[in-house]
Amino acid sequence: MSDVTVTTWSLEQTSPGDLAPAAEPDAAAGVRIVRAGVPSVAFSRFLYTAVGCDVSWTDRLEWPAERWREFLERPGAETWVAYEDGTPAGYLELDPQDDGQVEITYFGLLPQFRGRRIGGHLLSYGTARAWDLARRAPDRPDTRRVWVHTCSLDGPHALANYRRRGFRVFDVRREAEGGPAAGDRSDGARGPA
Repeated sequence: MSDVTVTTWSLEQTSPGDLAPAAEPDAAAGVRIVRAGVPSVAFSRFLYTAVGCDVSWTDRLEWPAERWREFLERPGAETWVAYEDGTPAGYLELDPQDDGQVEITYFGLLPQFRGRRIGGHLLSYGTARAWDLARRAPDRPDTRRVWVHTCSLDGPHALANYRRRGFRVFDVRREAEGGPAAGDRSDGARGPA
């Protein structure tokens, strides 16, 4: 198997005013976004595998339940889920970090929901929740930076979606990986939306 060069883009917003929200889907589409208020290893694992199944998300596949639980139960960690007519369509995960930084660790849609204008709305909504995270987690400082990264193995519209929502590239890295099926992407790349 030959090596493949993977490009990873790191993007950021440094002010809530940077967010350029996407239009909300028409109410008739039945799309809603809800916070998963009870951390659930099974549900989070389902979202991760269902969204990442065709874009080489593998870094969490071997996580034992305890590691999932530790990740999900950290103060301020949040998972926001998009539903269409009651069916999970995608999700966005917020990881609060030091000094008022929040990383969007994973974001994407299940394959059958891509291309239906849900991704831009979910990213807009989730980014706004990153900016107002301190209101729901009073022990957290006010958010001063929201960041994310995506890579060339993710969905073809991921990078453009981040840029349209007001994220700016602050770092680009290229590295060889062992072919398209070599999936231990410890960079946690995200974005099939």
